[in-house]
Amino acid sequence: MKARKGISPVLATVIIIAVTLVIAIGVIGWIMGIWGSFGTTESLQVFPDSYINASSKSLSLHIKNTGTASAVIYKIEIVGTTDTVASTITISPGQDTTVDITLGATYTPGTYYTVKIYTQAGNIYTAQVRAQ
Repeated sequence: MKARKGISPVLATVIIIAVTLVIAIGVIGWIMGIWGSFGTTESLQVFPDSYINASSKSLSLHIKNTGTASAVIYKIEIVGTTDTVASTITISPGQDTTVDITLGATYTPGTYYTVKIYTQAGNIYTAQVRAQ
């Protein structure tokens, strides 16, 4: 009859130490906040009170960042027009702000225009804005 053999005590010790180190690194990363930053995202909400002032050629966007990371807007464009504004605007998590932008194109009061907001995180937010 053949006797069964287990793993050697040296190999068992190495495995226990490796598992302990992996757990320790995970706990330290969690305590220091290293792993917590990976799950943060931005989320912009454009409020319906945003509008284009046709007479003064300006855009007023009422925006709130409902996400957990800062949103950095680098470009705002109005689809179908030549108006594209390249400007860096940072909105912190939970911040509610109004962005006022001077436009160059002519807008018809009562018409809805599509506004695209581009962020450095690679997101594109779209909103319908009415010209007044």
